[in-house]
Amino acid sequence: MDPSAYRIFFIVTTGGSSLTTSSLSLSLDLVIVGAGVFGLSIAYRALKAGMTVAVIEEQCVGAGASGGLLGALMPHMPARWNPKKEFQFQSLLQLETHAREVESETGLATGYRRCGRILPLTSDDKLQHHTERAEESQIRWKPEETGFSYVVEQAGSRADWLDPASAPFGLVHETLAARISPRAYIAALASYVRMNGNLFEGLGFRGYDERTGKVRTEGIGPTLTCERLVLANGYQAYDTLQDFTGQAIGRGEKGQAILMDGRGLEDRPAIYCEGLYVVPHEDGTVAIGSTSDRDFQDASVDPRRTEELVSRATAFCPSLKGREILTAWAGIRPRCNKRDPMIGLLPEHSRTFAAVGGFKISFGIAHLVARALVSELAGQTPEVPLPETFRPDHHFGTNLLPADQRE
Repeated sequence: MDPSAYRIFFIVTTGGSSLTTSSLSLSLDLVIVGAGVFGLSIAYRALKAGMTVAVIEEQCVGAGASGGLLGALMPHMPARWNPKKEFQFQSLLQLETHAREVESETGLATGYRRCGRILPLTSDDKLQHHTERAEESQIRWKPEETGFSYVVEQAGSRADWLDPASAPFGLVHETLAARISPRAYIAALASYVRMNGNLFEGLGFRGYDERTGKVRTEGIGPTLTCERLVLANGYQAYDTLQDFTGQAIGRGEKGQAILMDGRGLEDRPAIYCEGLYVVPHEDGTVAIGSTSDRDFQDASVDPRRTEELVSRATAFCPSLKGREILTAWAGIRPRCNKRDPMIGLLPEHSRTFAAVGGFKISFGIAHLVARALVSELAGQTPEVPLPETFRPDHHFGTNLLPADQRE
């Protein structure tokens, strides 16, 4: 059926009476709950595969963790290689092509750039450790094929950006790392979904009947039925998953970041130092973050955390001193108890799937997660399969992480 038949977001007058979206009934291949990076990426890929799709979002696009500021697309270390690291590596290799495709299709920038990353070395042990990682990168990253390097540089290198006192044993400069503007990327994906499918903001999810395919919602919107449903609404999905399965597999963790004036710094590499990222963006801003708080009262910005971010970042990056803070952000990020995301069909369900987690790496892997999940929905084998640690069996049932073992 032509997806254009479903693109109705306004009041339609017919036969002298008003017809609103709340009185429409749409039957779709797929309904996705949540308009964050996972939900919109899955919608984008499903639409490209010819499915009829609706995304429902209780608040607004990017209202949760995906509406942040950082946009750091950073690879795992090239050590103790495993399927998870290989999946992320392949995803980062492909992301530039994907971002350019989205930009071409929507006319909107995503803020993507292969910026590279600096890692200061603060001890002889770290120097030796990363020297070994540089050697292993020759095997894992295949620089002769990909062009991406992982090199240890001497102390005092790149002193115009990183304070030499913060890197007394030298630094690592790797060129696989990239950046993207989270809000610009989310806006571009949302634009594609609006143009080619359905996106309903202010429409909350309240349940799904697999027998009838009916989606229960709250808010102004159409009556929806679908062949399959994907839960991708961030940390809020964990409560729904527990209701559906009786098992708790994750939680929310608060993070905070800031955006500073970064004019003149647009072409600098990202820095990762003492658990903190400094990421210059092409619009003349620098994102700094993020904090991690397992215990929190709400998702509001804490001024003390803002001061802490400024103090920590300017200590190793003097170029930021005296620059204006443009905005601060705080949000609740979804974190599976086993750290890795959970993607796939829920236990003892036939039509209900989930895509949640991806703590700190969601933006770098979302497009490849979407490819794999949509292939699964279509009964096909994905070109790059999901790691077993991403699959539901790793998180539920006998593999459920006991409460006393959770970080």
